[in-house]
Amino acid sequence: MSGPLPADPLDASRPWPIVWSIAGTDSGGGAGLSADQRAADAMQVHLCPVVAAVTAQNSLAVSEVHPVGREVLDAQLRALADDMPPQAIKTGLLGNAEQVACVAEWVDRLRERGPVALVVDPVLGATTGATFANAATLRAYQRLLLPRATLVTPNQDEAVRLLQRDPQDPHPSLADIPTQARGLQGMGCESVCITGGDARPALADDDHDALTASDLARLALDWMSTPHAEGWLAAERAPTAHTHGTGCTFATAAAAALARGFVSADALVLAKMVTLGALRAGQAAGIGAGPVRAHAGFITDPSLLPRLSWGEAPHFLAPFTPPRPDGVPVSGLGLYALVDSAERVRQVLAAGVRTVQLRVKAPEVAAPDWPSKLQREITESVAAAQAVDGAMLFINDHAEAALQAGASGVHLGQEDLLALNDGERIRLADQLDLGISSHSLWELCRAATLHPRYIACGPVWPTLTKAMPWRAQGLDNLAWWCAMSPAPVVAIGGILTPAQATQAARSGADGVCVVRGLGDVPAATVPAFQQALVEGRASGTALAGWPHPSLEGALSEPALP
Repeated sequence: MSGPLPADPLDASRPWPIVWSIAGTDSGGGAGLSADQRAADAMQVHLCPVVAAVTAQNSLAVSEVHPVGREVLDAQLRALADDMPPQAIKTGLLGNAEQVACVAEWVDRLRERGPVALVVDPVLGATTGATFANAATLRAYQRLLLPRATLVTPNQDEAVRLLQRDPQDPHPSLADIPTQARGLQGMGCESVCITGGDARPALADDDHDALTASDLARLALDWMSTPHAEGWLAAERAPTAHTHGTGCTFATAAAAALARGFVSADALVLAKMVTLGALRAGQAAGIGAGPVRAHAGFITDPSLLPRLSWGEAPHFLAPFTPPRPDGVPVSGLGLYALVDSAERVRQVLAAGVRTVQLRVKAPEVAAPDWPSKLQREITESVAAAQAVDGAMLFINDHAEAALQAGASGVHLGQEDLLALNDGERIRLADQLDLGISSHSLWELCRAATLHPRYIACGPVWPTLTKAMPWRAQGLDNLAWWCAMSPAPVVAIGGILTPAQATQAARSGADGVCVVRGLGDVPAATVPAFQQALVEGRASGTALAGWPHPSLEGALSEPALP
């Protein structure tokens, strides 16, 4: 690469983030840059298609691959850097080690000016059997691209090659794949997603408690390991033979989501949604497998929301497509009071509230009688709720104490649930109504696996009640949660006035949680909040659009005040 990096361009307005895709052409229009363009359009980013190789292929096979010279690849990238620097780069088919080195050098030079995400889709061969990467190219991937990768998205065969495992070894079981992902992270990748939509790994002995062979046949399972979350990202397989371009679509969608400011875990949720929607829309375009067709409507289709397992066992208790009366899962949670004592439980129940959460914070230095005091507060609160027809009480955090007191519901944060094992989570889901906090797309997907009574979306507005790293969700994310969640949604965080409750109800929230807004005398404030909910629901539900990132990533815009 010759010469200095061009100076920063003028600060022109770019409504869509820019993604470079450095990949091969497909003369049949199915995979490569053709699929990348469709995925970028669906994700509403601007794609710059950089040709690394020209292929001769159709729906049946790849007959020839012709990598462009390094100078041609370098010229394309230099022209873009003058005018259209990327927020993210996605690599697909790279034809030789020189091309890999060229890309790595450009990533370094662009990152001197600012953050750039790199998504590596290691296209090492075609499903029809053609091999694209020789030993030198594979070594270049390992030495130059994987250590720079924000995210790498190999399928199971590609992961084996990148790890230099014997390709003649038996196909990996589900239990092997998380270890493979961590092996790739050990080679320098920040995040890894080993995709499994095109394969059915064998069940290990430990897997049988979670899945049957028929379950495995109907699910497309991808294992993701990211700094924020890991687990099996699952969706029901699309009943189609038209799968050409699936991997390209997935990787480009993930790069686009990173360019939009989402962290890798959320980007993979969006990529899974785009890809499933594209598979459902796939069509024949020749004798063989037709191309998948990504489309913009994926973002508000609740049937595309995947599930994320809590651990390495793929437990998914809830159905993937639960019934949604009139399209919205409404259960009548209504005004939801969050209180800190049994006395306060009695006050809000007397004021007309019928959904209550008891959250008793443990003191920093607990006295010897603290457990007995906590149990007394819970027991008295349970008795108070049981005495009021239609009242629902959720105990925050203390699940075992709630069970002991005969409570019917518990509210848990995701950290609390992650601290449990699969058996403990399943037992709670069987014995109690679960309310589960969620702050991001992947947390919504993970909460949905346990068939919860409700999923909380928050904080909707900034709150001082609890310190947390999450950005305010706002009414746009709340509306998206309500449209997409398979369980009723509770709006929580910063709701202080009846006007805010009206807005939350208009966004589709089934329950609206109020803490400080109830004041010292709930009997005086509750009627206004309840009327606000009635008015919000009467005005119609707001339409959901794109969600915004709720956790600041390297490419996120600064948080709004």
